[in-house]
Amino acid sequence: MAWTWRFEKADGTEAVPAVEPEEFTTQGDAESWIGEEWKTLLEGGVDQVRLFEDGQEIYPAPMSLKAADED
Repeated sequence: MAWTWRFEKADGTEAVPAVEPEEFTTQGDAESWIGEEWKTLLEGGVDQVRLFEDGQEIYPAPMSLKAADED
């Protein structure tokens, strides 16, 4: 199994991350990584992310990297 992130701008178009991610072997590792790197990603132009397991999206909607009160 491979867990990967897709990085997007607010409009859903793909964004190039400021930090190069890896493929993760567990969902927990992938989520821990995003928890450590979200601020760098946001500052680099990524507004939201999507998590995939072997190409299948895990969450029903993209996860915003911005605080709810910033929108």
